Amino acid sequence: MVNLQGENIHLRALEPTDLDFLYELENNSDLWEVSGTTTPYSRHVLKLYLENAHRDIYDVKQLRLCIAKGDKVLGLIDLFDFDPQNKRAGVGIVVLEHNERNKGIGAEAISLLCDYVFRILGLRQLYANVMEGNLASLHLFKKMGFVEVGLKKDWILSNGEFKNEILLQKINT
Repeated sequence: MVNLQGENIHLRALEPTDLDFLYELENNSDLWEVSGTTTPYSRHVLKLYLENAHRDIYDVKQLRLCIAKGDKVLGLIDLFDFDPQNKRAGVGIVVLEHNERNKGIGAEAISLLCDYVFRILGLRQLYANVMEGNLASLHLFKKMGFVEVGLKKDWILSNGEFKNEILLQKINT
């Protein structure tokens, strides 16, 4: 049995009550480089998103889960580009508040997600795209068993400068 409850955090589906958290996260321009966001989101647009967040991963090819400690949402972990035929998906993670980072939350969330995707969804592999200078994320994914498999040169244009992106992969053998 897969449990999305860890020792310190749990993963759960998005709820309508997560609107304020989502609004704060999606409109935090410090995170836009990582998420590929270029414009702010209105509460209205995010409310519509939440109303459709229940849609099946096989339909929308993505799944967003809240990383929560008790009733407090700390961040999000996403599956994207879900490809059941080739048994793979991308993964992204963000912990919003700096003072909550480097406390094992990301590692526990990735561990719970890996267990879920490998055992329940039957995926063979996950991959992550991490900007070359994002040392904390590179460390986290490598610590969780992801292996650096490629470099995408000049992949992201940020503040007028092209940046490299590293491709990491975890294969469930």
